[in-house]
Amino acid sequence: MAEKRDYYEVLGVAKDADKDTIKKAYRKLAKKYHPDINPGDKEAEAKFKEASEAYAILSDDDKRRRYDTMGAAAFENGGAGFDFSGMGDIFGDIFGGGGDIFSDLFGGGRSSRRNGPRRGADVQANVRITFDESFTGTKKDIEVNIQDDCPTCHGSGCKPGTGKKTCGKCGGKGQVMFTQQSIFGMVRNVQTCPDCNGTGQVAEAKCPDCYGTGFVRTKKRFEVTIPAGIDNGQYVRLAGKGEPGTNGGPRGDLLVQVIISSDPEFTREGTDIFTENHISFTTAVLGGPVRVRTVDGMVEYEVKPGTESGTRVRLRGKGMPSVRVNGARGDHYATLIIDVPTHLNKAQKEALQAFDAAMKGEEAGGGKEGKKKGFFK
Repeated sequence: MAEKRDYYEVLGVAKDADKDTIKKAYRKLAKKYHPDINPGDKEAEAKFKEASEAYAILSDDDKRRRYDTMGAAAFENGGAGFDFSGMGDIFGDIFGGGGDIFSDLFGGGRSSRRNGPRRGADVQANVRITFDESFTGTKKDIEVNIQDDCPTCHGSGCKPGTGKKTCGKCGGKGQVMFTQQSIFGMVRNVQTCPDCNGTGQVAEAKCPDCYGTGFVRTKKRFEVTIPAGIDNGQYVRLAGKGEPGTNGGPRGDLLVQVIISSDPEFTREGTDIFTENHISFTTAVLGGPVRVRTVDGMVEYEVKPGTESGTRVRLRGKGMPSVRVNGARGDHYATLIIDVPTHLNKAQKEALQAFDAAMKGEEAGGGKEGKKKGFFK
């Protein structure tokens, strides 16, 4: 049998390390090598077992003294003397859930906490709005299929006229004990009773409408207030409108995802809005006013002379409202596209030719080229 590594070396701590240092070192290794995080990784599982073994010894004052005196030999014969029942708290810190993950894996007599009040599940739904409604904000009615208290038994699960009795499976304790195989061998574990869900009581006769669950699925209508400036894919939370809790726990929430229909003119990035605006060749050359459609309506913008196609102009504060900062708004960016005339009559062509000649430094009918480049060059 391979010789065990020094437990202090396993955890990477000094021999005079205090309990807090040992616990922090173990927490770091447990997070890294836990089987749930490394499914199917035998090497990680072995390292996790080794670290757990080291922590079980070094976190206990008496076992640590024995280990410091005799080494691992003090705990031979199949690991006699190991006690993992005190390790659930550190797994609660690492993984949440009050240590239940460690109890499920290793047992050790730790009671499951699932028999207390449990919050109901959240429910998701969708609502579609227009681009304009996302700017102004709106209210929408939606219908959601959701669990609710059974109207026949009022959530008790009992047939009308009957009541509760002591659960036969757990004897009213709300918990049952069982034996399972773990990486440390056969261990005993405690879990919430599956028949009574930890309450210790079951219905004398089940309600015929909800089959003893206390809940029925029904269609409910909700009004959703959608704030101005909401973006596509964001959620509106309706607190306490989700599935009912158990054992006196609160209801979950209703999470409504907002889907915004596309707009033929506007595109959006965050709180900024983008459009393409076509201007005439003459306006681009000489400058002049153009009208830009924004979410606030039409806005006039003065184009500078000599503006090139593709120039982007910024209209400050004409974008979407911010849902996080009251009164704040994004900007509107308009990309100016010059419309080049393609169908010209004789007079228009002659006028452009005269303009081109003037740009070259020629007289309208001359043939001598000047020093300036022509417009079409």
